[in-house]
Amino acid sequence: MKPMLAALLALALLAMEAAVSLAATKLTIAHPTVNPRLGPLWIADVNGLFKKYGIDATILFVRNAPLMIAAMKTGAIPIAYGGGSGIVGASSAEIDMRVLATFTGRMTNNVVARPGIKTPQDLRGKTLDIQGVGGTNWMAALLWLEHFGLDTRRDNILLKGTGEQVVRAQALEAGRVDAAVIDMAFSKKLAARGFNIIGDSDKTEIPFTGVDIVATRGYIEGQPELIENMLKAIIEGEAYMIAPANRAAVIDLIVKKMRLKEPLTAEEGYNETVRTLARKPYPALQGMRNVQRLLKTQNPRIGDVNIEDLVDSRFIKKLDESGFIERAFAAQGLSAK
Repeated sequence: MKPMLAALLALALLAMEAAVSLAATKLTIAHPTVNPRLGPLWIADVNGLFKKYGIDATILFVRNAPLMIAAMKTGAIPIAYGGGSGIVGASSAEIDMRVLATFTGRMTNNVVARPGIKTPQDLRGKTLDIQGVGGTNWMAALLWLEHFGLDTRRDNILLKGTGEQVVRAQALEAGRVDAAVIDMAFSKKLAARGFNIIGDSDKTEIPFTGVDIVATRGYIEGQPELIENMLKAIIEGEAYMIAPANRAAVIDLIVKKMRLKEPLTAEEGYNETVRTLARKPYPALQGMRNVQRLLKTQNPRIGDVNIEDLVDSRFIKKLDESGFIERAFAAQGLSAK
């Protein structure tokens, strides 16, 4: 079958699947960071993919993962895009949440240092900037330090939470901190200005829980059809993002959503995101175990948690085995393999 015909057939099948949707159901989806890996979520929203599957979505930014998890616990936020590492840390308190999918299951932050710091060992006695204590970026920092063979107490490294990554980049450039844990795209921008990338996730595969879909168990059991349709929309958004034909449109969307003044940063972020996205986003157990291993040194109770109990892969498994994921990518002229 010719590629164009196959893509048209896949689009027709996806339309038939979506046609059964009833009146739109309101759904709030929160995210604790702002970076190009939000692309599939943004695309599902602005391209009408949520509406296609009967969802009236509200996309909400919450400034860090602990706040987002606290809001989920109260029921104020039903779905999180990101924060899988946060639920590992919260699991010892029996917070009833599950990871449904992982779109990025590896480290995607770099450690960038001022020009005078050339190696990870130079971080001893220095200040490392993070988003905030307890969130995903904080855990990324600890995993990087572990990878370097460094320890915050032994090596007198101060973790300073100043806010989201634009603020962290500005703090580094202004000399208020010695190094910062920053997304790949922003790292390249700083490197071009003479700063040193001393921890490069391009060259080091560290299993992590970067972009996860998280929901409470009660919400999952009460809204299984909504959960499935939400995942369908985001998977179609991912396929759209990865397709080379949509590159310019996606980069333009990243520029607008991140309010970037330099399109090159969006282009680099797009390249890194496309390279690291999982086309079949099963929950990243290995990344969650990595987070657990790290966190149990601070809270031994976390070591007693069964990581398998924190995931619910049935929705991704269903979409995979039914052929939906392959059809979503085929509609963009791609393969999900």
